[in-house]
Amino acid sequence: MHIRHAIAVHLQTAEPFDGEGVLEFLAARAIPGVEEIVNGTYRRTVQLERGAGVIEATPRSDGVRCELTLGHPGDADDAAQRVVHLFDLNTDPHAVAAVLGADPLLAPLVARHPGLRVPGAVDGFELVVRAIVGQQVSVAGARTVLGRIVAEHGEPLADPDGKLTFHFPAPAALAAADPSSFPFPRTRARALIAVAGLAAEGELWLDSLTAIPGIGPWTASYVAMRALRDPDVFLPGDVGVRNALTRLGGTPDPERWRPWRSYAVMQLWRSLGG
Repeated sequence: MHIRHAIAVHLQTAEPFDGEGVLEFLAARAIPGVEEIVNGTYRRTVQLERGAGVIEATPRSDGVRCELTLGHPGDADDAAQRVVHLFDLNTDPHAVAAVLGADPLLAPLVARHPGLRVPGAVDGFELVVRAIVGQQVSVAGARTVLGRIVAEHGEPLADPDGKLTFHFPAPAALAAADPSSFPFPRTRARALIAVAGLAAEGELWLDSLTAIPGIGPWTASYVAMRALRDPDVFLPGDVGVRNALTRLGGTPDPERWRPWRSYAVMQLWRSLGG
């Protein structure tokens, strides 16, 4: 029997806060076995410094209500900060709206979704793996492939919690994998294994990432936007961004969106969902 510590905390943020938008984004990308959305609550497994745990995060109008179930109570602050990062709770929505809302192309989108945030990441290495797997495939396709990778290389939970049955694979586990075991092109598989090897050695940085064959500007920019919380990333070659701009018409000028271009990207992606 494993001793578990239950800790509740409310993480506040400046309003308006489009927590539902973050929840929808995460739900579309939830990896089977690692994440699930239940009645408006995001649940996932985490590996922390002192032990493993489960995070439950429920967005409210003024922040996120967290229920943390941890193997060690000393990991509570770390777990909470990961939720802050994931839901982008430290951003000033008024500063973003002042710039993007003044742009004639984006103003209607900003008005439709006030307080929109850029979803972050619970773990940087996991986000890099997601970005590599997601290259040139649909969101649903990437989710399916990631579920297979987790089932084959992830660590099973000693005590499954609902549909949460695995921890995301550790860098060492993926570094030791056979490239042919991954259901995508060999170049991408080798890139994933190279990234895992660097992460296992504690040497994974953005500049080392871009030096790996098979990892291009989109992947590096996506990682910078979500894992590194760079607020000013633009993805001009992204299919979703191009489609959204085509729908909007007009003449886009991303330079007008500085220093909040990551939020412009999120507004454009969100516009495709209605």
